[in-house]
Amino acid sequence: MTAAVKPAQAAIPSVGRLLNREPLPTLAGRHGHALVRDCAREELAALRRQLAAGGAAPTVEAIAAAVAERLAAALGPSLRPVLNLTGTILHTNLGRAPLPEAAIAAIAQAARGNVNLEYDIDSGRRGDRDAHLEGWLCRLTGAEAATVVNNNAAAVLLILNTLALRRRVAVSRGELIEIGGAFRMPDIMARAGCRLVEVGTTNRTHLKDFRQAVEDGAALIMKVHTSNYVVQGFTASAPEADLAELAHAHELDFVVDLGSGTLVDLKPFGLPHEPTVAETLGHGADLVCFSGDKLLGGPQAGIIVGKRALVERLKRNPMKRAMRPGKLTIAALGAILPLYANPERLTETVPTLRLLARPEAEIRTLAERLRPQLAARLADVATVETVACRSEIGSGALPTEALASAGLALRPLSSKRSGAALRRLSQAFRRLPVPVLGRQRDEALIFDLRALEDETALLGQLDRLTLS
Repeated sequence: MTAAVKPAQAAIPSVGRLLNREPLPTLAGRHGHALVRDCAREELAALRRQLAAGGAAPTVEAIAAAVAERLAAALGPSLRPVLNLTGTILHTNLGRAPLPEAAIAAIAQAARGNVNLEYDIDSGRRGDRDAHLEGWLCRLTGAEAATVVNNNAAAVLLILNTLALRRRVAVSRGELIEIGGAFRMPDIMARAGCRLVEVGTTNRTHLKDFRQAVEDGAALIMKVHTSNYVVQGFTASAPEADLAELAHAHELDFVVDLGSGTLVDLKPFGLPHEPTVAETLGHGADLVCFSGDKLLGGPQAGIIVGKRALVERLKRNPMKRAMRPGKLTIAALGAILPLYANPERLTETVPTLRLLARPEAEIRTLAERLRPQLAARLADVATVETVACRSEIGSGALPTEALASAGLALRPLSSKRSGAALRRLSQAFRRLPVPVLGRQRDEALIFDLRALEDETALLGQLDRLTLS
């Protein structure tokens, strides 16, 4: 420690002295002495490191204010709203589907107090939490029964562990998917206690390949919808109806993991056709599982529909209790499913479908409206121009489809170290009270505006943008 640093270090107040400086006594009374004391210790430790590096010693008042800021950060929620201008609508890292207002209201109501989660009000006895959702799921899909777990990976795990424990499961090599976070279908099957039987080749799998697997002892046929990639070119796959017929001829079950899952035909919304749950059941699948927070537009959940006898077996598996959803998920799904009874209004009632179906012309008009105000705010650091974009659906849904969109391209004026300038610009927008997230491409920060419905959420905080 240098001679210059020693006096500065000596000027650092003790924890006891600091805690007597306002606003810390008031904050300690409100939030607890121990928490404020810990924040004070952390701030003083950071200050010592700063002084050792040659920094200047602040006043006691400034240190107390810094402790108050540290306390506010500790007490603030870790989950924060962000503006998703990345161009990926169902962004896994940003929480996927935005919920309909009906679902938000249902969650709030269920969160405020007790609900009849597993209580039958008519009989006064214990009930089944699936009863709140099963009727609508069966109505919308044509299934005999349904159950819900906490996500689709759990749904696959439960199905395999229940129907094929210590037995062989036939799956096409071209469908051994890996989803986000290096989570692979073969790993799920191993954890479920099954033995994977790879059928066919990566690009071509025929019915005869499954027939051979059944003759060799496969106890279950499973088809996995390749929702996060597409194999193109010289390809072949066995039709679902033929696989169902083969399975049933040998008294086996046929299961389809539909992945993203949709309850309605997406073509009326200007999107490519995606197999619906009802269509898949109509092809003869005994069980179909899919996600709740992707194309359905709901909360994270794994939904399983199909034959009643099989669903009852799933419910008797002890693993089901470890995977069951809570009252908030059930409340949200219970509010969303009735919206699908009126498909013509889904773009009004379900935000996910509204964003996916949003016309390019509307988005471009928004871009032109926002451009002058951003350009004025960034006049000294970047240019702003309206550009064409291609939005992604995200979360593995319709992976080869991109939606025509529009946005704003922010390009730093500095030609030197443009990469560093671009990173600083991106960081400045992320540091706003409601962080604004875009994507960096072609030496520009791109804001795809497809998912921006409240433009004041962006414009209203521009004056708080810190640029250097």
